[in-house]
Amino acid sequence: MSKIVVLGSSGFDLAIRLPRLPRPGETLLGGELHTGPGGKGANAAIAARRAGAEVVFLTAFGDDDFGRHAAENSRAEGIDLRFAKIAPGVANQVALIFVDASGRNLIGVAPGASAQLTPVDIDRLPVEVFDPSAVFLTCLEVPIATVARGLRRARAAGLTTVLNPAPADRSILEGDLLADVDILTPNQEEARALTGLAADTPDEVARAAATLQARGARVVIVTLGEAGCLVVSGQGTRHVAGCPVEVVDTVGAGDAFNGALATALAEGRPLAEAAHWACAAGAFAVTRPGAQGALPRREEIDRIARMGPGRG
Repeated sequence: MSKIVVLGSSGFDLAIRLPRLPRPGETLLGGELHTGPGGKGANAAIAARRAGAEVVFLTAFGDDDFGRHAAENSRAEGIDLRFAKIAPGVANQVALIFVDASGRNLIGVAPGASAQLTPVDIDRLPVEVFDPSAVFLTCLEVPIATVARGLRRARAAGLTTVLNPAPADRSILEGDLLADVDILTPNQEEARALTGLAADTPDEVARAAATLQARGARVVIVTLGEAGCLVVSGQGTRHVAGCPVEVVDTVGAGDAFNGALATALAEGRPLAEAAHWACAAGAFAVTRPGAQGALPRREEIDRIARMGPGRG
């Protein structure tokens, strides 16, 4: 079985479905409330586990009911939490999410315990966590210094490293953090925020991706929603077509993509094939409401992948 090490946040989501997203200063009534475990790290860990990988999750849970529920949920999914920690006296990460009728979302996050995950925690991890046959996957909902230390240890141990730069933070362009990133996976908005360049047309997306690649990342995969993704590597630029589905809720789609991508890479699949399979996982996730509840299992990813238009 393929192995994934995920360094990231574990949160709890409070999501409200509304006819449209509220404007500043506006109150909207009539929405449905959905609650449950979330966080980009936990979502990606569960996505990889359901896709068929063994997953070690490096995270910090809050010392409250949200944190206990999140930990129990990850454990029930079969995720290895031996190296996760509980932040004493600190609340768990919580996200407030608004989702409109078209599936678009607006998210605010109180990091809580996620901000307590430190470089020292990474330094204390035993060598066996960093199995060179594994893929190391991380995101930016935990402190960037911690992400950098995790990437450095993983890269030095020979793991393939994947960074989902969400939420976007331009400080990752400073220093040599991206030199430890094998695959960077921004969406269009994150590519725009990181580079300061437009990222709307295919040429603009390719230019933004090439800019990020020039800063150190070996491969840049920009996710394009229903249009699939654009892969920029040393072998050139390739568009991987999306899988057409009816969109219900886009929350968690990127996490589904990243978890499936890491799993496919750990299985030794070629990059384009891995990206196509990841697009199928993201496509399935948008057909259901919520984050973790919408994450697909392996057979569901396979089904969507077979339905899709292929690898572009």
